[in-house]
Amino acid sequence: MKTRFQLKHTLFAATVLFAAGIALPGSDSQARAAAAKAAPAAAPDACAHGAGWDMICLRQTYAAPIASWPKPQVADGVTPQEMAPVSSLAPPAVDPKVAALGQRLFADPRLSRSNTIACISCHSPEHSFADNKRFSLGDGGRAGVRNTPGLLGAGQMKALFWDGRAATLEEQALGPLQHPDEMATDVPGLAAKLAKLDDYPQQFDAVFGKDAGVTLPRILTALADYQRTLVPPATRFDTFLEGQRSALNDRELLGLHLYRTKARCMSCHSGVLLTDQQFHNLGLSLYGRKFFEDWGRYQATNADADVGKFRTPGLRGVSHSGPWMHHGLIPSLNEVLIMYNTGMPKPKPRTAAQKADPKFPISSELLQPLKLTADELDAMKSFLEVL
Repeated sequence: MKTRFQLKHTLFAATVLFAAGIALPGSDSQARAAAAKAAPAAAPDACAHGAGWDMICLRQTYAAPIASWPKPQVADGVTPQEMAPVSSLAPPAVDPKVAALGQRLFADPRLSRSNTIACISCHSPEHSFADNKRFSLGDGGRAGVRNTPGLLGAGQMKALFWDGRAATLEEQALGPLQHPDEMATDVPGLAAKLAKLDDYPQQFDAVFGKDAGVTLPRILTALADYQRTLVPPATRFDTFLEGQRSALNDRELLGLHLYRTKARCMSCHSGVLLTDQQFHNLGLSLYGRKFFEDWGRYQATNADADVGKFRTPGLRGVSHSGPWMHHGLIPSLNEVLIMYNTGMPKPKPRTAAQKADPKFPISSELLQPLKLTADELDAMKSFLEVL
């Protein structure tokens, strides 16, 4: 008999599929390193019993050094980075004065044409520097076409935006400023506009040098350097990784174990920021549909093979950044998990025209049904909420 969770989210999954068109370490570091090297990794299912999990066994397993934890279960050909606390990230190499100017600019709605939309309007600190709307509203109340991506860890990203079209944060900062549906700024006139406001000229001179003046490149530099300081805040998960193995409760610990093993999350979400920084097709481009169709990375590369691919987001702060996916159509983490549990949509060409279409998007083979139970999905959610 199915539980209420299973019935509710199985119905949700069926709806989305239809819409998509598819039926304790010691104090001596050397001693710890030696122990980690000598101890073999635990088997992923060593603590499974019957239809459940032996939490005493899992506690003992994860009390060991990280190198002795069960190896991540990932798709063939994938080499994930090991998990690590945010404290292992190198400090952002920015001048604090430049970053402070960038923070001021980030919060100033006068950077927009209408003087009503600031960067922070869509990248809210309360939502992991993302938005809690499906599509953010820009200048003139116009809605965008993609969900606002979060900025935590943006300084570590190799490519920005869902489609990766920006290679640097400076380039990324220019995008929303000039986009007609976002800030719709008169970019050529922005520097002159700011030079007439408040004490901006004096602050730019203090930051960039005497008589430096307000210029567009300096505006973009300041905005970019502020974003480089947006390192994810440390959570109980980081405390756990740093050796305090009691920092996670039993549900969260089980979720961590499932994340690493049965759920195969580290195929794409690994390392400190829990992202492989690559682009994958989750079968959610709604290719050929009237509403919400999005060709993803193709818009940056013009490569047919990139239709429907989107950048893997980092999962730091993920529970605060919903709704989820590039189109913001998934309203809760429960639904996100049930979608992955089903293996995500895998649209197939059905007509001769679709079979001959070189742009028909092919879902990633990394995605497979996971067969997680309702109790395991709950544990996964608990873990995601602590990231």
